[in-house]
Amino acid sequence: MTSTRADNTGEGAGRKGFAGLVVGAIGVVYGDIGTSPLYALREALRPFAADGVHEAEVIGLISLMVWTLTIIVTFKYVLFLLRADNDGEGGTLSLLALLMKKMGRNVPVLFFAGLIGAALFIGDAMITPALSVMSALEGLKLVTPAFADYVPLASAAIMIVLFGVQSRGTAAVSMFFGPITVLWFLAMAAGGLIHIGDDWAILEALNPVNAFLFLTHAGTVGLIVLGAVFLTVTGCEALYADLGHFGRRPIQTAWFVLVFPALLLNYLGQGALVLAHPETAANPFFLMYPDWALLPVVLLATMATIIASQAVITGAFSLARSAVHLGFLPRLRIKFTSETNTGQIYVPSVNLLLLVGVLMLIFSFGDSESLATAYGISVTGTMVISTMLVFQFLRAVWGYSLVLAAALLLPLFIIEVLFLAANLLKIYDGGWVPVALALAIMILMWTWTRGQAYLKRLRANNEIPLDSFIRSIERKSDHSPVTVPGTAVFLTSVPDRTPNVLLHNLKHNHVLHQQNVILTVWTEDEPYVPDNRRIKISQLSPRFVRLDLTFGFMDDPDVTRALALCREGGFKFEIMRTSFYLGRRNLVRTPNTGLPGWQERIFMALEGLAIDPSDYFNLPSNRVVELGEQIAI
Repeated sequence: MTSTRADNTGEGAGRKGFAGLVVGAIGVVYGDIGTSPLYALREALRPFAADGVHEAEVIGLISLMVWTLTIIVTFKYVLFLLRADNDGEGGTLSLLALLMKKMGRNVPVLFFAGLIGAALFIGDAMITPALSVMSALEGLKLVTPAFADYVPLASAAIMIVLFGVQSRGTAAVSMFFGPITVLWFLAMAAGGLIHIGDDWAILEALNPVNAFLFLTHAGTVGLIVLGAVFLTVTGCEALYADLGHFGRRPIQTAWFVLVFPALLLNYLGQGALVLAHPETAANPFFLMYPDWALLPVVLLATMATIIASQAVITGAFSLARSAVHLGFLPRLRIKFTSETNTGQIYVPSVNLLLLVGVLMLIFSFGDSESLATAYGISVTGTMVISTMLVFQFLRAVWGYSLVLAAALLLPLFIIEVLFLAANLLKIYDGGWVPVALALAIMILMWTWTRGQAYLKRLRANNEIPLDSFIRSIERKSDHSPVTVPGTAVFLTSVPDRTPNVLLHNLKHNHVLHQQNVILTVWTEDEPYVPDNRRIKISQLSPRFVRLDLTFGFMDDPDVTRALALCREGGFKFEIMRTSFYLGRRNLVRTPNTGLPGWQERIFMALEGLAIDPSDYFNLPSNRVVELGEQIAI
């Protein structure tokens, strides 16, 4: 993601900085929703193709699209949900973290809602690049029909290159995202503006009564069409998730000044074109443009879809980092690709997962028309989840009563459930794909969370209270361990219990360092923790110190840097005379205990994906000592 972290409103930047945030938001936040006109109306008109397109149907469809954009995007996300932030950060997991902080972490409904929302977003991150790029490249068929057979191969090549450059970071190309997407929205607005005059009756679509009449008269077909209409609002979760990167005001300004007007003009123009020339219903977007402009528009559309793909990819990276810090996934290798912007990260395992998923979708479905049937469920599902979380947010954070919160959100919830039901009708036509993807990812996160909780209970039964251990070890006796100079740091997740790695060190080496630090790293349910709250030092005895390091779920858990702050807090030690002791666990399956067999296998596989703690916490590699132990699960 591009940009440095902005304040919640974006008002902290100067005029030039604010303009930059607005342009950046257009490129990153609205890249996905800006590619929807490529296929949304085309897919919505498809159920009417056999009987021919009638004026009332076209006006009703465009009215549905206009008011879906107005209600879902403008009212819910831009005006309301952007205010439901967690210390300036947005997104499903950020909102979940805030609610767990307010209501406690042991709320099953909230927990599973967060897992489902995160899983659906990952599925969306696979489908969006495949659908968007194929839709853009299919415009080349209007330039030369011979290109039709090469769309999947060309799309796959673009995806391989795009995912291949992720490790280099997005800073080098992100400066072009905003201007290119601005040009894209201007081109869409111009295309629509030119054709509105083809049939001025299309302006009737601005009246919401036409949307209502269409739904009441279309019957079952109307419910099917709703699934395609919802394609107009893809990318809303990215809009919310990028709140912390751009701020509320720049995102809102970008929407009202350029994005919303351009989308309205384009959909109205497409509708007027179809009314005047029904034969254009097969591909109304590209047929809006004259032959001489077709190739430039296709190339611009391809660049716009690549930018939209980049936005959801980096969004998936950020979501994965949040999921790791919240304990939903094992510690994954996270590479920071910018020295100044912590939002620019690269997660190799997630990158590979997305690439494999995208390529499978491209070659399995073959064209955007087929893949569009698989789209929508992940988007609508995420929106329903976010509305449920916002309901709890209104009550737990803003103090709204049950009646008031329900009165505000129930109409919106009914609309989104209706859209979700419409998309569920496409299960047999490919809609099972995002459901299967989300279910698989949710099972992985649930299994990891459950396995970690089981191991924590298992360790609690066998560990020695730390205060008892210190009292016994500080007693002078003939069996006291040999004291060696220097500092030993023992990492543990349970600070009031004696770390197993400390006990193993005593058992095998029979030594105790002159200074011993019991280190626990905490992750708060807030995005960022300032340095003045980073460290907490407690002297337990002359030789034992307890050190707590606290990070936010969007922070880089750099222990080495945090330890440098200890000197300011009066705790002094030399890093080159300090040894970091880590426990390496070897999981062994045992029948009839712990997790079910299938979950044990998944948990052990996930354990194998976790990176070394010394890498994750950025410990000096030449000062780390690892001691292993076997744990039966």
